[in-house]
Amino acid sequence: MKRWISDHGLTIILLALFLVSIIGQWLSGWTVENEELRSHGRQVSSAWEYLGSATFQSSVFENWESEFLQMSVYVVLTSILVQRGSSESRDPDKPDRDGSLQEIAQNQDAPRILRRGPVMRWIYAHSLGTALFVLFLLSFILHWTNSAKVAADKAREHGDAAVSALAYLRDPQLWFESFQNWQSEFLSTAVLVVLSIYLRQRNSPESKPLTASNSQTGS
Repeated sequence: MKRWISDHGLTIILLALFLVSIIGQWLSGWTVENEELRSHGRQVSSAWEYLGSATFQSSVFENWESEFLQMSVYVVLTSILVQRGSSESRDPDKPDRDGSLQEIAQNQDAPRILRRGPVMRWIYAHSLGTALFVLFLLSFILHWTNSAKVAADKAREHGDAAVSALAYLRDPQLWFESFQNWQSEFLSTAVLVVLSIYLRQRNSPESKPLTASNSQTGS
C-alpha cells in the first residue's frame, strides 16, 4: 500500500486538492446564494439543493471548460510549434521523437493498438489532444446549458420572457464568462513557457536541470 501511494502521490495530492477546492466552492457559493435569497425575502436552499442547482453547475463547468481548452490547445501546439530555450518545448535541432508510426508498430514493446492499421495508429497518435478537446466541449455545453437555465430563471423573476438555451448561445454574458477564463489560462501558459527558459525548479520535470543553459530546449 505504501509503495502504491508513493507511485501515485502526484495524482493523489492533486485530486485531494481538487476535492478540498470544490467542496470549498460549493459551501461558500451556497452561503452567498442564501444571503442573496434572504435579501430578496425568498426561501433559502439547502446545501444539497444548491449542489444540484444550475447556478453551481454553471460556475463549475465554466472553470473546467477553460482548463480543458488550455490543455488541449497546449498539447497540440507543442507538437507543432517550438520556443527555443523553454523546457516546455521540443528541441527544434533534434529529430522528431516518435518518427514513423509504422516503424514504431514493429517494436515489440509498442502498444498493441499501433499494430491495428493506419487509422487506429492515427487515432492513438492524436488521442491525448482529442480527449482533452472532447472534455472541453462537454464542459462548455454544460456551462452553456446551466447558464441558460440561470438566465431563464432570472428573467422569470423579473417578469420577462425566458430565453431558450439555443438563443442564450448568442448572449454576451455566456461569452463574457468564457473569455474571462480563457484569457487567464492562455496567459499563464505563455508565462510558464517563457519563465522556464530562465528559471528552474529543482527536480521538477517541468523545469530544465539546474545546470542547463538558458538556450537548452526541452526538459
